[in-house]
Amino acid sequence: MRTTVRLDDGLLEQAKREAADRRQTLTALIEQGLRLVLAQSQLAPHRKRVVLPRSGSGGVLPGIELYGNAALLDAVEERRR
Repeated sequence: MRTTVRLDDGLLEQAKREAADRRQTLTALIEQGLRLVLAQSQLAPHRKRVVLPRSGSGGVLPGIELYGNAALLDAVEERRR
């Protein structure tokens, strides 16, 4: 299939050099790169959104300092009990 792709001039030149060094076409190099990216995205675990505990009005819980995580970890453990 034929398609048009707009690439940054510098990236295109770098890709052409890489393809020539590998003795392959630019199309083959682009296809290989796309396959790698798509394979990595399929293997990467999908992250779940984490909801942090908040006080009733929003913001940081009382006693939690933003400069360290020890108090935050203690608060999370306390809520799990």
